[in-house]
Amino acid sequence: MKMIRRLEKKDIDVVIQIWFEENKRAHDFIPESYWLGKFDEVKDILPQAEVYVYEIDNKIKGFIGLMDNYIAGIFIASECQSKGIGKELLCYAKEKKENLSLSVYIKNSRTINFYKRENFKVISENLDENTDEKEFYMTWESK
Repeated sequence: MKMIRRLEKKDIDVVIQIWFEENKRAHDFIPESYWLGKFDEVKDILPQAEVYVYEIDNKIKGFIGLMDNYIAGIFIASECQSKGIGKELLCYAKEKKENLSLSVYIKNSRTINFYKRENFKVISENLDENTDEKEFYMTWESK
């Protein structure tokens, strides 16, 4: 059985591990030490954020994190990617929000293509001063 539900305190260790592993994998152009340095900060922020987890048979396989209408990230366990979980999480967020925005590293073309397929538009190109990497700021609005 699969379901999307709000993050609970008991989920944090699993969610932060998915966050860490998938950031390292998707952003191999950023040193692992950067993600390690953010680990505790993100783990502390998770309970305060609007986070929805995707479960299959009571096991968390991915999540979406929102800060108001900003998507802080969609993270899917590597063995579950390209199976529609990210799209389901994004659709869930679209049902709750009239518009959404996010930033994505330009070198992360797979993720950019995903958001473009989901009707996000590139609004601007910026520099993430924490990583010195260029990123796109993208937005979506309900019709």
